[in-house]
Amino acid sequence: MKRKTFLSSVFTTGAALQAIAMGNRVEEDAHLKIQIPPYLQPGDTIGITSPAGYITVADIQPAVERLQAWGFKVMIGATIGKRDFTFGGTDAERAADLQALINHKEVKAILCARGGYGLVRIIDQIDGKPLKKHPKWIIGFSDVTVLHGFLQQQVGIASIHAKMCNSFPDQWEQADDLQQQTIQSIADCISGKKMRYQTAYNSFNKKGTAKGILVGGNLKTIETLAGSKSDFKTADKILFVEDTGEYLYSIDRMFWNLKRSGKLSQLRGLIIGGFKIKKDDSDEVFGKTLEEIVLEKVKEYDYPVCFDFPVGHQKNNMALKCGVIHELTVNTESSILKEI
Repeated sequence: MKRKTFLSSVFTTGAALQAIAMGNRVEEDAHLKIQIPPYLQPGDTIGITSPAGYITVADIQPAVERLQAWGFKVMIGATIGKRDFTFGGTDAERAADLQALINHKEVKAILCARGGYGLVRIIDQIDGKPLKKHPKWIIGFSDVTVLHGFLQQQVGIASIHAKMCNSFPDQWEQADDLQQQTIQSIADCISGKKMRYQTAYNSFNKKGTAKGILVGGNLKTIETLAGSKSDFKTADKILFVEDTGEYLYSIDRMFWNLKRSGKLSQLRGLIIGGFKIKKDDSDEVFGKTLEEIVLEKVKEYDYPVCFDFPVGHQKNNMALKCGVIHELTVNTESSILKEI
């Protein structure tokens, strides 16, 4: 072995062993290594910030109470209660609050208070280097897809796609089982439980088994990240997508974007979550269903495709560990996604 190659191998192995010693796993990725942040223990601190839309202190109280009931301390960020039109403070305030929680040594995880719009306005101001040295779980979905892309493609750490503060029930005891399960899945993720979800058979599914790193989020947001530093790399990955408030023609356009940009051609598997679709105008009916739109774009590929997965802008929105290796099995009885 040449000296240069040998030294490269030693340093790479040494970094991986150091990460393991710190309590972090390292997932192999074709583009960079994804660190798995340390899982939380009772007494650890979770920070709450609003890097996108405006939210009040009162609105996050149910989430604060639930986090505390799980045994965690809570640090409320400076953006909670701030407002700059639709945003949770100015761009500078939101960027500073998120950075402060990233930098804070006592904060072991960050829960985004809500989505909306705004992360793309500040993402290039965020310094991810502290997360490389001290990775921590960052949680959210919808507009937070921008942050997931940043964390996995630029920083190299896993994150959690899940409900945020504005989805926690006001009265936990009065919440139905499904609502409690979706919130509890957040606790399971950050505490280190290996996640496993099983969904009912869908006649539009494509059968098969696949293993790969799980990536994804809001479809419209993924489209807008195309060509940027946070653009998702999907080769050899299991991709999940969801969306809300879009017309069928717009969903078709977004899937064409995925196909033409090469994001569908080298996947290991595809998961279609919840889609709240706007009704076509009576004189402008698109003429294809969501399932037909998807299957048209992937018909030449032989990887498994799962429809109606419990993720998205809906009550049935389960927590998923992005950047972590999963196995997807789709058969004639059900679909199973499980963490490896």
